[in-house]
Amino acid sequence: MEVHASSPMASPELDEEIDVEVATSANLPWMCIVWDDPVNLMSYVTYVFQTVLGYSKSRAQELMMQVHSEGKAVVTSGERDKVEADVKKLHTAGLWATMQQAG
Repeated sequence: MEVHASSPMASPELDEEIDVEVATSANLPWMCIVWDDPVNLMSYVTYVFQTVLGYSKSRAQELMMQVHSEGKAVVTSGERDKVEADVKKLHTAGLWATMQQAG
């Protein structure tokens, strides 16, 4: 009987490992990407990065130049809810932003 009693103990440990793997893949960081557009001035994009995302002027200019020269830049990352909120704020400011999961 004791052999059978230890067998079910192994099963919850296995289930727990599976749950952890699922939770880990579900919690991969999300990225907020700002895309270049023909409408917004570079100075305005810099201003939005400062006022909406809280970046310093130099970091905001650096990200704006990446958007301008490479066509896009990852401007924030983290949990889905936070990144979703960032995308909405950037849309409200008139920027073209999307989100995608890292990995």
